[in-house]
Formats: sequence, C-alpha cells, structure tokens
Amino acid sequence: MKKRWLCSLLLTSGALFAQEDARPANQDQTPHVSAAPKDNFLRNLRNRYLPREVSAVDFRNTGRLGKLIRGGNLYLSLQDAIDLAIENNLDLQLQRFNTRFAESDILRAKGGGVLRGVDFNIRNLPQGIGGPGSPLLTTVGGNSAITTVASNSADLAPLQETTTSLSVNGAFPYATGTAIPQFDPSLTAQLQGSHITTLETNFGSFGVNPLVSNVFLGNIGYSQGFATGTNVSAAFNETRTNTNAVNSNYNPFTTGYASVTVSQHLLQGFGTANNRRFIRIAENTRKISEEVFKQQLIETLWSITRLYYDLVSLNEDVRVKRQALDAARKLFENNKSQVEVGTLAPIEVKRAQAEVARTQEDLTNSTNLILQQELILKNVLTRRGTKDPMVGSARIVPLDSIEKPKELPASNTAELVVGALQNRPDLAQAGLQIQNAEIGLKGSKNALLPQLDFVANLQNNGYVGQVNPLDLPLGAVTSPAIERGLIGGGATLLGQIFGRNYPNYTVGVQLNVSLGNRVAQADVIRDELQLRQSEVRKQQLENEVRLEVENALLNVQRALASYKAAQETRELQEEALDAEQQRYQVGASTTYLVIQYQRDLAQARSTEVVALGNYAKAKSALDRATGKTLETYKITLDDAFKGVVTRASSELPPAK
Repeated sequence: MKKRWLCSLLLTSGALFAQEDARPANQDQTPHVSAAPKDNFLRNLRNRYLPREVSAVDFRNTGRLGKLIRGGNLYLSLQDAIDLAIENNLDLQLQRFNTRFAESDILRAKGGGVLRGVDFNIRNLPQGIGGPGSPLLTTVGGNSAITTVASNSADLAPLQETTTSLSVNGAFPYATGTAIPQFDPSLTAQLQGSHITTLETNFGSFGVNPLVSNVFLGNIGYSQGFATGTNVSAAFNETRTNTNAVNSNYNPFTTGYASVTVSQHLLQGFGTANNRRFIRIAENTRKISEEVFKQQLIETLWSITRLYYDLVSLNEDVRVKRQALDAARKLFENNKSQVEVGTLAPIEVKRAQAEVARTQEDLTNSTNLILQQELILKNVLTRRGTKDPMVGSARIVPLDSIEKPKELPASNTAELVVGALQNRPDLAQAGLQIQNAEIGLKGSKNALLPQLDFVANLQNNGYVGQVNPLDLPLGAVTSPAIERGLIGGGATLLGQIFGRNYPNYTVGVQLNVSLGNRVAQADVIRDELQLRQSEVRKQQLENEVRLEVENALLNVQRALASYKAAQETRELQEEALDAEQQRYQVGASTTYLVIQYQRDLAQARSTEVVALGNYAKAKSALDRATGKTLETYKITLDDAFKGVVTRASSELPPAK
C-alpha cells in the first residue's frame, strides 16, 4: 500500500511539473516579426536602419498534453491527437515560416529588389507500423501476421519522415527581365576637405610652383524610381577652393550647381504592369504559401488519423491474440488432464504446448508493434518527442474505437470530383503558379524591346569669389569681376543658382539596341516553356485528383465489402470451432484439428480487425482526396496557422 501511494504521489507531482513547463494553449505560434513604430517621423526614420526582431520558437508542448496524462498513461482520442498535432507538430511549425518568407519578399519587391524565392516542401509523416498483419502501405484485405524485426535502414523507413518537393521552390525561377526601378528613394551626401600640392611644368600658368590648393567639397543628392519607368534625381554641389596662384582672378572662389534630371523609359522598362510584376509575383507566392500550409495540414492530419487507427487496430489485435493464447492454454490444460487419466496420448500435450508457445510469440510480437507505433505518435504529436520523461514513459491508451461501418450513402462521383477541384490546395497552388509564370513572361518579353529613353536635365550654376590682390593690374583699385556680380560668399552663390543666372538645359533621347538580342530571346523561350510546363502540370494534377477521388471512393466500397466478408467469416469460424470442440469432447476429433480451427478463428478475428481499420482509413483517405479533411474535423485554417485550438480536451476515464 505504501509503495502504491508513493508511485501515485510521484506521478501526480510529475504531471504538475509538466503543466508548469507547458506552453499556453492560446499562444500564437506564427513567427512574429516586430513592426517598426510609427508614432513619430524621427523614430520611424531611425527604425528603418535597425533590424526587425523575430520571435523565438517555443519548444514546450501545450498544456493539453499534460492534461491527457494520468497514472503514466496518455489517454488519447482521435480529436485530441489532431488538436495536439495542430499545437505541437514541427512539420506544421516549419510551414509557418514560409508565409513570413513570402511576406519578406513582398517587402523587398516594394522597395525595388529582386525576389529571393521560397522553398516549398511537404513533409510526410512516417508511414508507421501499419495495422495488424498489414503491409506498410495499407491496402484493403487481411494479411498474415508480421514477425520480422527491423535490422537495416530500409526496415526503419516506417519510423522516418519523408519530404515531397513541390514544383514551386528554390530561388526566383523566372528571368529577371527588365531592371526594376528602385522604388525606395535614395539620399547621398558628401563632405570632403583636401590639401593638394601640384608641381607645375609651366610657371606662367599660375605664377607659382608648386601650386597649393585647399579644397572643401559638399554635395547632396536624391534619386527615386517610379513604377511608370520614370527615374528622378536631384543634386546640389558646392566647392570652395583657396590657392596660392598669382594669375587667378578670384582667390578664394566657390562654385556650385543645383540640377534635376528626369528620365523616362519609352520601350524597355515602360509601364506600371511591367515594373510592379515582382510585387504581384511575391503576393501570389504568399498565397501559394498559405495553400502549401493547408496542404501540409491536410497531409499531417490524414497521417495522424491513419497512425491513430492503426494503433487502435493493433490494440484490438492484441486482444484477439490474448484470446487465442487463452484458448491454447485451456486446450493444453484439458489435454494434460486427459493424459493424466489415460484417455489421451502424451503427444497431444506436446502439440497443445507448442500451440501455446506459438500464440505467445504472436502476442509478444503484436505488443512490440504497439510500442513502436506509440513511439511514432509521440514524436509527431509533441515538440520534444521522448526527450520529455513524462511523454517517454507514458503508454498511449486510445479512447476511441473504430466505428463499425454501415451502408454507404449513394455518392455522386462527379460531384465529389467537382468539390475536390474546388477544395484541393495543390490545385490552387498550380493556378497561382500559372499566374506567376504569365507575369514573369511579360517581363521577359519587355526585355526584348530596344532601350529608348527620354532624358531631360536642368542645371543652374553659380560662381563667386574674392578678388585676388596679387592679380590686380598695377594701380587698379578694383576688378571688373565686381561689376559682373561675382564677388561674394555662400548667399551670393545660392542667389545665382536659384535665380537661374547661369542655367543649362539638356533634352534628348537615348537608344540602346542589342543587335543579336540572343540572351533576351533565350529568356523568353525559357519562360514561355515554363508557362506551358506549368499548364501541363496543372492538367496532370487535375487528372490525378480525379483518379484519387474515384480510387478513394472505390477503396471505401471495397473496404466495406471486405469488412462484411471478414465479419461473416469470423462468425462462421466461431461456429466451426464450437462444433469441432464438441466433437473433440466426445472423442470424434483430434487435438490437431482443434488447434487448426483455433488458428483459423484467430486469423479470422485479426482479418476482421484489419478490415475495420482499413475501412476507417479508406474513409479518411476519401476526405483527403476531396479536400474535406478540415471540414470533417471542424478546423479553421486561421486557428491551425496560429497553432491555437480552443476546444477542450476529452474527458479522461476515472482514476483507478
């Protein structure tokens, strides 16, 4: 009693510890990128040059897991398994990052950058052990018991995840086409002071040798591109020079200018549709990331359902194996009694004893399969797998049994196919891929055109300085420069520039033609081939969806027929065994025949278990094929993306 009380105390304290170490159930698992505050201009400007913070991943499991553990057992309904997967499965967590990658590409495109692309892969959960006596890829129908032991990497494949690469992945797959304008404005500024000593070969040039100059330079510039294909740049420059030159009329002197240049692409690079194409592609890629997450969610939940039903079937098969073992032991005891009284040959005891050993081996093997299946489920339903001691030591107790099938309602295959074509996320992805290919092709075709640009420049100049006293004519008091208004400082210079005293105007067109143009031609050919390839992929996918739906519906019908046949076979085997045992009791049969009938009944019961599990998995596969998995389990995509499930866990059975 004391030992039992101590164990109970340890289990309770462990559960409490697990709850304290749990992640809140309402904690949003979407990777969070901090937003720049916009409360004032200066802070907003400052934050443009600081990195955004990305939230860390919380590797704790949600408290839902701890609530389902009691007395060393993890009591799990199918709905609980699905909810735990949404909250804790790392495959779903990996997919949540892709949406953020796509959003960063949108931000990059709005600034005028080239897209980096997003890798899209679907992680497939381990196949699992399969149902009792079934191959790894579960099919309809019963099979003999599995007795092999994993001894190499191929045998361990059921325990490992696999990756399916989608056709949209990697770096930006289209030609870059015409250069995108830099939509983010750019500001440049320079301050520079120089001391320059120049050895002159002609003394008469400046009247000194060497020529020593002190130059101070300051300039500021602004440039920005626009989606129309327009580029605007403005600049202001001021340079002050002080030299030891004798022949210079002005010393020191200051020069400066203010200029505005506008260029407009007329052929290549013209138009908002062309120059905003990366933004549109990036926005479509974000939509693709949402559809890929939905596809990963459906694949994950379908796999969880399959793994759960297999665990239920394996547990039911263990019950069948125990029944077979009990029957074998009972026969063994009866034979021993009859041998002792001399009514049965001793060899019959050996036969019965061998049957006990065989059924014990089957039971041990089936029990180990359950342990393997539980390990897989623990790994896909938690964030740290069996690293958590409470999870590692817990045995999974399925709360749901597989509902026995009834007659199937009449299904319209055409309606199921139409629904699948509307609901399947992989088809939505294919449609978005075609849109992106068309957008990319337009950019490549635009790059075929010659580069013809209209360019206009307005520049106002200024020049001021002080009269060089070393350069005044003998007896002169002033210089003609004073009369021309060139004497002064910075204010005079600005007056000249903005008064347009010395303006320059430039208007023209620039033409740049590639006479071979083979690079652009190759890019257009490749992008158009990719577009046609995407159209073929979509048609191929539509065909596969139709095939999957029709095949899944046929599998459900076959599974139902298989279960009914297995059920009838089991009932007949029970009657046959009962009749043979009655004959055996009156001496009209042998131990060998009774053992054979017991084996047949055990196999019939296992086959019925397999058939029932296959029916449940076939229905789940039909939901997956028609895109109704989320609807079946009442899951919203938004909650799944956040990793938040609001419904309560199943009620646990009373503590013993």
